[in-house]
Amino acid sequence: MNVQTMASIPKRLVTEDVLRAYQAWLQDEEKSQNTQQKYLRDLRTYARFLDGQEASRERTAAFRQALVCQGYNNASVNSMLSSLNSFFRYCGWEDCRAHSLRIQRQFFSREERELSRAEYQRLIRAAQRQKDARLGLILQTICATGIRVSELPYITVEAVRTGTAVVVLKGKTRTIFLPKKLQNTLTAYLRARGMKKGSVFVTKTGKPLCRSNIWRQMKALCQVAQVDPRKVFPHNLRHLFARTFYAMAHDLSKLADILGHSSLDTTRIHIQSSGREHRRLLEQMNLCTWKEINTT
Repeated sequence: MNVQTMASIPKRLVTEDVLRAYQAWLQDEEKSQNTQQKYLRDLRTYARFLDGQEASRERTAAFRQALVCQGYNNASVNSMLSSLNSFFRYCGWEDCRAHSLRIQRQFFSREERELSRAEYQRLIRAAQRQKDARLGLILQTICATGIRVSELPYITVEAVRTGTAVVVLKGKTRTIFLPKKLQNTLTAYLRARGMKKGSVFVTKTGKPLCRSNIWRQMKALCQVAQVDPRKVFPHNLRHLFARTFYAMAHDLSKLADILGHSSLDTTRIHIQSSGREHRRLLEQMNLCTWKEINTT
């Protein structure tokens, strides 16, 4: 079912048949499994809101307002609208789209979500104490290279041997460099397990670890490592990599290349800090010199 066929449907109903056709199109477009699941989850939420009614701009706007009233933050609402708008473009229902909510640009990340280097190291030590070499190396591989968790299957035995991994996703190809220390550690891990080919991080049956399993295992480390669970998820390791790289290189373009970003605005989001360093520098400037003010 293509765009022309969808546009000819007299009623604009978000049905399971339509969603299945849309998912097939997403697969043809090489969208990741996570993206497909997210889009379909959002669309089913919209379908429940419609409750059998046809999609329209007015009903999409009402859905947007309902999300706000339910306590969704602006970014989450806009993310769901983005899923809907992609679906509307596919169907040829452009007039069903609703505007996104305005979001004031955030210059600092929330402090309770910023993972520090010390906390990251505590997670590594916790994995070592639990003798979970695989999880410890997953943490180090993501944080030392800046890759996405979905790109872990591209860290193969051959990539470890050469120190370079080539990621091919969504029609894009990029190169990931493995630091020498990581390369040596992974080599020892592979040798100990007699692994000669394929992805490094696999299950007992030899299949690449899925994102949900990695997320769950990372959360389980939090209590042992005494790290706030809100800070511990795979993408936060990528943020720590980005902040550390930028603090050393001060080169946003190079960082964007390494992270695989096509937009520098996306890269800027990754280097946001909580503002602790900014506050420290302001204190060091010591430009407020009055010790007391006579108010009499």
